[in-house]
Amino acid sequence: MKNSCQYQDLFDLGEDKSQYRLLSQEHVSVESSGAETCLKIRPEALTWLAREAFKDVSFYSRASHLEKLAAILDDPESSGNDRFVALALLQNAVTAAEGVLPMCQDTGTAVVFARKGECVRTGARDEEFLSKGICEAFGNNYLRYSQLAPLSMFEEKNTGTNLPAQIEIHSEPGAEYRFLFLAKGGGSSNKTFLYQETKALLNEKRFLEYMRAKLLDLGTAACPPYHIAVVVGGLSPEMNLKCVKLAAAGYYDGLPVSGDPSGRAFRDLEWEQRLFRLCRESEIGAQFGGKYLAHDVRVIRLPRHAASCPVGIGVSCSADRNIKAKITSDGIFLEQLETNPKRFLNQTVVSDRAGAEIDLDRPIPDVLKQLSGCPVGARVNLSGTVVVARDAAHSKIVQGLREGKPLPEYVLKHPVFYAGPAKSPPGTPIGSFGPTTSARMDDYAEELMSRGASLVMIGKGNRSKAVKDACRKYGGFYLGTIGGAAALFAKEKVLSAKVIDFKDLGMESVLELKIRSFPAFIVYDHQGNDFFEKISSEV
Repeated sequence: MKNSCQYQDLFDLGEDKSQYRLLSQEHVSVESSGAETCLKIRPEALTWLAREAFKDVSFYSRASHLEKLAAILDDPESSGNDRFVALALLQNAVTAAEGVLPMCQDTGTAVVFARKGECVRTGARDEEFLSKGICEAFGNNYLRYSQLAPLSMFEEKNTGTNLPAQIEIHSEPGAEYRFLFLAKGGGSSNKTFLYQETKALLNEKRFLEYMRAKLLDLGTAACPPYHIAVVVGGLSPEMNLKCVKLAAAGYYDGLPVSGDPSGRAFRDLEWEQRLFRLCRESEIGAQFGGKYLAHDVRVIRLPRHAASCPVGIGVSCSADRNIKAKITSDGIFLEQLETNPKRFLNQTVVSDRAGAEIDLDRPIPDVLKQLSGCPVGARVNLSGTVVVARDAAHSKIVQGLREGKPLPEYVLKHPVFYAGPAKSPPGTPIGSFGPTTSARMDDYAEELMSRGASLVMIGKGNRSKAVKDACRKYGGFYLGTIGGAAALFAKEKVLSAKVIDFKDLGMESVLELKIRSFPAFIVYDHQGNDFFEKISSEV
């Protein structure tokens, strides 16, 4: 006996409960032809919408996200470091909401997911007009161009526009056009994982232990507290990973909460709470120890081929830059983000524990000696001169070494800060500025430290055992600072900035910065002690 072939929408999104603001009722009209009524949209409306969406999402957050940060401050069980990070992130939101300095220095890859009704007509190539709006948003605001065009297998050049964008448009019935715009930074994208598992994983005990290990692997490099998405199943690996990205953005929050024989996707609320507890029990916390590795966890179960069981894990970072939009017969609408984040700081008191004051303008041996008197996990306040360099600059410096050139004096004389700022607004020393993922510089660390360079490194996130061993061997230190507070740091912590090498690298040029009271924590010390390892051993 044959089963009936009845179509079931795999992703039943449910009711859209987002709050929208009306941008305009222009550029939209309704046309009727016989029994068919269609929505006519002038294509320049897509440009305008994309421009406004990426502007808003660079400076504002959803109120629900800010509420979760405020809850950390109010939780008596939060660690002091959890509250310190949450306060900085809320203060950063206040600074970013002024509309000048974006909330994160990595203003991201522009991503657009759209569902276009079959009765919507633009008479144009929609991707082209959306891309134009993205280009204008990044050009008109002090955002960062991060996209690299491959010129050959190993040569690259910054496009200077932040294009190309990732744009996907799907057809559906109706006469509405719905969008999700995301600004996805490299740090959070790099914390997207796909594992090809089997049926053997699908039992309670094994899945719990499996997820305990995988959640610990997320670490802190992508700027927690995270919104974590876990997707089990998928008709293909790419379906799984696409679901991970959209789930982390909250796009699938309205899915059903139970499965059925049709194979529809559903959220498993029980496992969301169980995995959320694992995050709290990890004691990794909001970057430097505590219970707030995550704000929440979403777990989505998908159908799968009997021979495959893909498992995807990903995050939306502390910036959480996602915004919805829609175009209907009533006009052009954009999701209402929070424009007054200061209200989440009212009546909130946080103890700002003072750290040791470190003068970085003293000779490096003196700086190392003072740091050696602080235990791993200790907070310090950094003032003085640092050199800012990241992937491309490190590659050029090490390539020069291998060609017999001497090391630049600046890497011997000053601490190195792994970062790549956004564009600088007029009258400011620097654009939004914060640490980049330190692990990307791991391949260069030992070679530089062996020559007396990079003995004090500043960045974010976990690093390899090789870096820890190099710190022990050469007497170096790795310091972690708060990721996700780039607008605040640019406004309050950076006194001056100038390009000193590799100007052609754009945002990856080497800079010399003067900083003041820049907060950091000792992650690896000169004896090879590891702050994150210490946390794990205490759990």
